[in-house]
Amino acid sequence: MKGMAVRKMMMLAMLAVIALTIFMVEAQIPLPLPIPGIKLGLANIVTVYAVFVWGPGEALLILLTRILLGALFAGQVMSLMYSLAGGALALLVMAGLRRILSQKQIWLAGGLGAVAHNIGQIAVAVLITQTPGLVVYLPFLLIAGALAGCFTGVCAQAAMGHLDKLSALRRP
Repeated sequence: MKGMAVRKMMMLAMLAVIALTIFMVEAQIPLPLPIPGIKLGLANIVTVYAVFVWGPGEALLILLTRILLGALFAGQVMSLMYSLAGGALALLVMAGLRRILSQKQIWLAGGLGAVAHNIGQIAVAVLITQTPGLVVYLPFLLIAGALAGCFTGVCAQAAMGHLDKLSALRRP
């Protein structure tokens, strides 16, 4: 039993490192659109995967590790509040969807989680800056987020199909 706990901890640490690596690589890619906040969010592939394979609690640990270390390594500590709010809201949505979606519908959780993430980020931006006008970005962010989130959800769904070797490590 103790060996299983160590293997689980190692697997979660590995997933956090993968997510952080993806985040750092993506941070080096220039944004193709002039709208602040639009990006693919490829590190969320790991988060979606973790929610559905390991559960919301474990996914939260991976997400917090990626957000905290990502902000420090990328030198974007100011973005911490935005990322925490968006990530928490996205995780809540995906955790709820985990109960009702089949393994063939995980892509949908990625899309809806990304939409929730954008809503959380805009809400924090409005609160911090006291600028309600920032809401004008929301429609653009929601469209881009839904598309990018569905893509990350498809990737997570595909990863689940290819990682059956790790099923012995999955949480029951």
